[in-house]
Amino acid sequence: MKTPILYRKRLIPEECILLKDDVLLYRDDRIIVTKWDTLKPKKNLAHGYSCYFLDHGVKVSKFYDHEDHLICWYCDIVSYTYAPDTDTYIFTDLLADVLVYPDGFVKVVDLDELAIANETHIISPVQLNQALRIVDWLLNRIYRGEFGELTRRIEEREA
Repeated sequence: MKTPILYRKRLIPEECILLKDDVLLYRDDRIIVTKWDTLKPKKNLAHGYSCYFLDHGVKVSKFYDHEDHLICWYCDIVSYTYAPDTDTYIFTDLLADVLVYPDGFVKVVDLDELAIANETHIISPVQLNQALRIVDWLLNRIYRGEFGELTRRIEEREA
């Protein structure tokens, strides 16, 4: 399986990082599944898995602590560009995130950053609307009990 080049682009703070150490576990024209260790050491977060749902604008990640206990499922709202000549994806974080904890508690975070990005024109009105629609789509899946359809892509490939 050919390994694509993956970048994570943040708007706040502004940065674009090559995910050079991510391990590709699966790829087709609709999803990419990776395994990774944190880029920078963190007190609680050690490693995890991510599934990029290219058709839906969501990256679902499974976060583990240093003792391999599940912290949460962390869902980034993203857009992406793809350069087929170099097989390169740039995933742009659209700021809003949805966390799903092991006990089922759901938390939406970083809406304040989304508002700041809108007010300062870091994102376009189209990106703002896209982010809000994706959050709505994701929350509806969670509330209907369909989140397992997203998480199973990772669970099928965990080592």
